[in-house]
Amino acid sequence: MNVLFIGDVVAKAGLKAIARHLPRLRREESIHLCIANGENAAGGFGLTRAIADELFGLGVDVVTGGNHLWDKREILEFIHLEPRILRPANYPAQVAGSRSGVFTTTNRQRVAVVSLMGRVFMPTVDCPFQCADELIPTLRRETPIVIVDMHAEATSEKMALGWYLDGQVSAVLGTHTHVQTADERILPAGTAYLSDVGMTGPYESVIGMEREQAISRFLTQTPHRMTPASGDPRLAAALVTIDAGSGRAQAIRRFLCRESD
Repeated sequence: MNVLFIGDVVAKAGLKAIARHLPRLRREESIHLCIANGENAAGGFGLTRAIADELFGLGVDVVTGGNHLWDKREILEFIHLEPRILRPANYPAQVAGSRSGVFTTTNRQRVAVVSLMGRVFMPTVDCPFQCADELIPTLRRETPIVIVDMHAEATSEKMALGWYLDGQVSAVLGTHTHVQTADERILPAGTAYLSDVGMTGPYESVIGMEREQAISRFLTQTPHRMTPASGDPRLAAALVTIDAGSGRAQAIRRFLCRESD
C-alpha cells in the first residue's frame, strides 16, 4: 500500500500546490492515504476550521501539527471535534485534540498516525521517545502500519528517533524546517526514514515568508511582521510503500512538484 506524506503546507501557495498536484499524484501513484502537516496552512501561521476543511476537500485524509498549530486561537474551539487533525502527542495531557489516530484507507487497510514534536531548540514538551513508547504498542494492536510525523528542528533528534523506532513503525518522517533533505532510506528493521519532507508552499521566499521582510529581520535584529510569499508554489512530499501484512516499508521516494509539472 502507498502512503503519501505532504510536507509543511504554507498559506495560499501551499493550498494552490496541493490543488494542482495531489489529484494527479493520488491517481498516478495509487495513493491509499494522504497525510499533510498543516500547522502553517492558515496564512503561514496556524490552522483554522476553514483551512482544515479545504485541505480535506482537496484530498488530504489526515492533518498533523506542530508548535505553530495553536497560532490561530480558534483552533481551540474545534480541534477536539475533528479526529483527523492530530496535535503533537507529547504536549501536556490536558491540551485539547487527538494525540494519534487509526484511519481506514481507500483499500480498506488501517493506518495509525502519530504526531510528535522535538525538544531541541523547540518549546518545552514531554519526551517524544517516551511518548512513542507509550502510544505505539497500543496502536500496533490495531494495525502494524504506523506513520510518525517527527516535527523537530534538529536533524540529530529526528534521526535518533528514526533509529529508536526502527522495526516498530512503518515510517518516521521529519517536518518543521521547510527544507527537503536527501537522506531517504529504509532502515535495517524496515522503517522508512526522511529527515525533512520539505515545504509545500512558495519557493520564492525564505522558508515561506516574504524575502525582503526576512532579510530585514536578519540585518536589523529587530522584530518584523512576517507575511507569506506567493511565488513559485511547489508541493514537497514523500511516498512510502508499505507491506500491509507486516507494516515494513518497502520503498520511500521524494517529490518536489513545480507548477509546470
